[in-house]
Amino acid sequence: MKLYYAPGTCALACWIALEWANADYEVEKVDYASAEYKKVNPLGMVPALDIGGSRAMTQANAILQYIADSHPAAKLGAEDGLEAQFEFNETMAFLTGDFHPVYWPMFSPARYTTDKSPSAHNAVREAAYARIDRVMAFLDNLIGERGHVYRGKRSVADAYAYVMARWSVKTPKPYSAYPHLAAFMTRMGEDEAVKRVLAASNA
Repeated sequence: MKLYYAPGTCALACWIALEWANADYEVEKVDYASAEYKKVNPLGMVPALDIGGSRAMTQANAILQYIADSHPAAKLGAEDGLEAQFEFNETMAFLTGDFHPVYWPMFSPARYTTDKSPSAHNAVREAAYARIDRVMAFLDNLIGERGHVYRGKRSVADAYAYVMARWSVKTPKPYSAYPHLAAFMTRMGEDEAVKRVLAASNA
């Protein structure tokens, strides 16, 4: 099993989950814009996970779910029961569909305006900050006193949220401004698997 990653991206969440799962895997750092990598994932995005099939698996949330499902002893997925599964899916959908996209204008403002001037790009970034604050506040409340993103237990959602919340240090209101999230980030940063991944990935 091989994980393709780029430093600082949400691919690191999959790497952390693989560590937590005690999986047998290897990693490969890639330039996701390269023609060579697009043979692995034509969309030119990371992560991708090669498990020896006809094509590599893609999409972070789907890969994280696969890791949780394929390593049940690690208990990184949903608890038993239909409502527990729904809550887990809802949490992952929030991270994928609401949390992740609000950062895109900050990182790639040129995608969101036809004006190529620096001032226009700065305006796009400025507009993103309010939406980033909204999802950060929601994540802070989701964690609450329970200390984890999903039901007070370690799951792949923790790894996903941790990697993306780190991006907030590039905004006027970093994760340290949200009390529950700040405590969560500290605990995650002390996790031995997280330390190994960050050190090895140069993130």
